[in-house]
Amino acid sequence: MEKIPGKVRNHIFHGVTRSICPECRQMVDAQILVRDTGVFLHKRCPEHGWHEALVSSDVDWYLNSAKYNKPGAVPLDLATSVVQGCPYDCGICPEHQQHTCLGLIEVTTRCNLECPTCFADAGKGYDLSLEQVEFILDRFIESEGRPEIVQFSGGEPTIHPRLLEMIAAASKRSIRHVMVNTNGLRLAQDADFVRLLAECEPTIYLQFDGLTTVVYERLRGFDLLDAKKKALDNLAEAGLYAILVATIAKGTNDGELGDILRFALDHPAVLGVCYQPVTFAGRNCHPPDPVKRITVPDVLRLLEKQTDGLFQVSDFRPVPCPHPDCSACSYAFIDHGKVIPITRIIDVDDYLDFAVNRTSLDLSEELRSALEALWSMASVMGKEKTTGARTCAACSIDLGEPDLKELRGQCFMVQVHGFMDEYNFDIKRLMKCCVHQLLPDGRAVPFCAYNCLGYRQQVGLEQEHAIGRR
Repeated sequence: MEKIPGKVRNHIFHGVTRSICPECRQMVDAQILVRDTGVFLHKRCPEHGWHEALVSSDVDWYLNSAKYNKPGAVPLDLATSVVQGCPYDCGICPEHQQHTCLGLIEVTTRCNLECPTCFADAGKGYDLSLEQVEFILDRFIESEGRPEIVQFSGGEPTIHPRLLEMIAAASKRSIRHVMVNTNGLRLAQDADFVRLLAECEPTIYLQFDGLTTVVYERLRGFDLLDAKKKALDNLAEAGLYAILVATIAKGTNDGELGDILRFALDHPAVLGVCYQPVTFAGRNCHPPDPVKRITVPDVLRLLEKQTDGLFQVSDFRPVPCPHPDCSACSYAFIDHGKVIPITRIIDVDDYLDFAVNRTSLDLSEELRSALEALWSMASVMGKEKTTGARTCAACSIDLGEPDLKELRGQCFMVQVHGFMDEYNFDIKRLMKCCVHQLLPDGRAVPFCAYNCLGYRQQVGLEQEHAIGRR
């Protein structure tokens, strides 16, 4: 008779993937393990031994997200070929499974802050020239045809002396939407600059971590709350709009998620909120405990609790265009001050469950297209793709005449996006990434590869050498 072992493992083996060692950054095999209520990445480096990191605090969310995995699109032009294999051929290469939804251009590595949590370790550094940025934009068009979003980032892009010219260059090209990723200091201090910025009409991606002094002192090194509020007031006065971007650190500002949301709903310049669990890279490269980090489902549960159910976990769905483990999103229609998540008006799973409904023929293609446009990394509230019709195709609510400025006040986005670092790095997520760093040599590198695998350092050395030759 076969003997049954007396000891049972404390986990369920769910699968395997590839990851990187957090000490030497070499590629290693990794196990995906389900233990208690969480999902963990368990990996071994031949030199540095075993490492483990929490991937998701909610097993059901993790397992159910797979059905939202949308088929990827192929870029019109690829910059690299497959030589070493993923993730060493980024550019993007033929093995990559998604095109660029959002292209980031790091126009400067300089910054007017030295945030303790900066994943880019920004401070002193270099600026890209206008000519370099125009080349990057042209390459973006070559690879995408009509790109969805370009986001000027850094460092702190508003300190670049030619940022306005760069935004104008992007606006003249066939790029649907232009964004500026900023800490907001110059927007608070220089109203004239904000008015000039308004002539180009970018959407502002504003770093906004909370509503208390202690949050900014811990995450940014200074009390910046008044500056953040002043920046938003200046944007509203100039007719510009913002998405608030909150870096969420466990034990620091995870108790302020609801306050941030309510503040955003009340401010006339704000179109939505993006919560980003802290990434352990750059200046903040050592987590207190990788198995106790905050993950996307944690943010959703806390948001439901702190808003008394204004937004519930059930209102969110994974975003299908990147890997569905990366991001969750919801939208609300605001009717005379009442916030109505559209998931309570229509069953979006009838249209976004790609495993079941991709071959269905009896679903409204107009409604499917509208929902796919919303649940996309390329979605920006208030733009023609999301609010450009008399009736919102996603919720069948009559919006009246299509006054874009009025519609901006009627629609609101809430997103949670978890970027990867050396601890939770998963190659399958990387291969579906649609947020790409656009580089001066014409390559497009997935954002998490850029931060984790030495691409950032490589570009920095190349730019320093180029500057030295000039």
